[in-house]
Amino acid sequence: MMGLTSYLVISLILFVTGLVVMLSRKNIVAILLGIELILNAAALNFVAYSRYVTGNLDGHIFSLFIIVVAAAEAAVGLAIVIRFFQIKETIHIDEATQLRN
Repeated sequence: MMGLTSYLVISLILFVTGLVVMLSRKNIVAILLGIELILNAAALNFVAYSRYVTGNLDGHIFSLFIIVVAAAEAAVGLAIVIRFFQIKETIHIDEATQLRN
């Protein structure tokens, strides 16, 4: 049986992986994926603490809100990336200083 420490270690690995991806990549889609990993790490923390520390369902409810925010972020982010690609024909973050024609 996995304890709270195991969940926190997995969450730390997800968070650090997301942070490394966000800081090291020049691709906008990869940066969005890094943000998704960080949000998933936060959701895992909420659920783990909810189960092992408080014993109620508050952490599960917060994690559902995180999933909804992540889905909205992905939809809006990908729409911006598609429009940016139509304008600049690249998805590198260095070219994104202006989103005007």
